Amino acid sequence: MRTGTLDTSDRPFVLIWELTQACGLACDHCRADARPHRHPDELTTTEGKRLLAEAAEFGDGQLVVLSGGDPLVRDDVSELIAYGDDLGLRMTITPSGTGSLTADRIDGMADAGLKRMAVSLDGASPETHDAFRGEDGSFEATIRAVEDAHASGVPVQVNTTVCRQTVDELPAIRDLLTDIGAVMWSVFFLVPVGRGRVLEPVTPQRADAVMEWLHEVSETEPFGLKTTEAPQYRRVSMQRRAAADEVGEEAGGPRQTDTAAGPGSGIERRTGIVAGDGFAFVSHTGDVFPSGFLPESVGNVRDRPVTDLYRDSPLFQSLRDRDRLTGKCGACSFRNVCGGSRSRAFAHTGDPFASDPLCPYVPDGYDGPLPWDGVEQECLSADG
Repeated sequence: MRTGTLDTSDRPFVLIWELTQACGLACDHCRADARPHRHPDELTTTEGKRLLAEAAEFGDGQLVVLSGGDPLVRDDVSELIAYGDDLGLRMTITPSGTGSLTADRIDGMADAGLKRMAVSLDGASPETHDAFRGEDGSFEATIRAVEDAHASGVPVQVNTTVCRQTVDELPAIRDLLTDIGAVMWSVFFLVPVGRGRVLEPVTPQRADAVMEWLHEVSETEPFGLKTTEAPQYRRVSMQRRAAADEVGEEAGGPRQTDTAAGPGSGIERRTGIVAGDGFAFVSHTGDVFPSGFLPESVGNVRDRPVTDLYRDSPLFQSLRDRDRLTGKCGACSFRNVCGGSRSRAFAHTGDPFASDPLCPYVPDGYDGPLPWDGVEQECLSADG
C-alpha cells in the first residue's frame, strides 16, 4: 500500500524496538505486562546494533522508537542512540516516568542524537495520572522530565491512553500540553491486551465523538496530533470536511500527514497507519510483530533481517492488502484510508482481518453482522 509519499510495502513509517519489559511502574493499561527485572534473553548491545544497521536498510531517515517496559533500565541506551544516529536513523524514545529519567540521562541521550522523547500523561493532575500509573510521584517525575528535555533541546511528545477511566481528563490534558510546550499529542485508543484487559474501553459512539473533538483540537492547538490504534480518525476527519464543504464553509481539511512542530524535530507521523502496514514492532527478545498489540510473530531478527520480515512475511503482506478485510471493514468505502485497528480486531476475535469493534460506522447497504460485542451504543448509518 502507498500512503502519502512512502510505499508501506517497502518500509514502515514507524519501527518500534522494545528494549526491555522491565519497568518499575505497574500501569493499568500496560501492553507488556511489565515486571521489575530484565529478561535474560533480551537482545544484547551487539545484537541491537545489528538490528539498527538492518533498519537503516529501509532507507534514509527511518524512524526508530526505543520503548519498553522502561528502556532506561538498560545502561546502553545512549550508545544505541548514537549508533543509530550515525546510521541516519531518527532515534526517539518512550521512557517511563520513574527515577531513572534523570536530567543527566536526558542530557546524555540528547548528546547522542536523540530526536524526540515521548512521555505518557493519562491524567492532568498527580491524583488522576498517578492512580492510572500505579505509582505516587509519577506525574511530578514526568513533568520534571519534560522540563529537563526542553533544557537539553529535545522535543517532547505526550502519549495518552483513551478508555473510560481517562476519557473525561482529555480536555484538561489538552490544556496541559500547551502549558508544557509539547510538539505532538499521540492519543492511543485502548486495545485489550496485557494488563489493559481489565480496563473498560469507551463505546464506539463515544470514540467517534472523541475523534471529532480531536479533529477540532488539531485545528486550534499549537501541537501536532495523531491517533494510535484508531485509524478511523481519518474517516471522521474526512466526513467533517465533506460536511463543511456541503454547507459552503471553509473546511481546512484533515491532517492526513501530521508534522511535528518545533525546531529540528524532523519527524512526520501519519495517523492512518495500521499494524503491519507502515508499522512494525521488535520485542525485547527479537521477535517481530505487526504491532505490539497484535502478538503474532513472523520470525526473529536473530534469524532473519527485520527488512525481510517486514517486506516478505505472509502476515505483513496480507495486512497491507485491504481487500483481505472482512465484515463491515471489508465493505467500507473508507477502508483504504482507514482500515480499522487490526490489533483490536485480533484482540476481540482472534482474526486480524475482522471488523474493528470500536468503529460505529456502518457502510451504506451493508447488512452483515456488526462487531459490537454487546456494547450498548447507537449505530451510525453511512449518512451519519
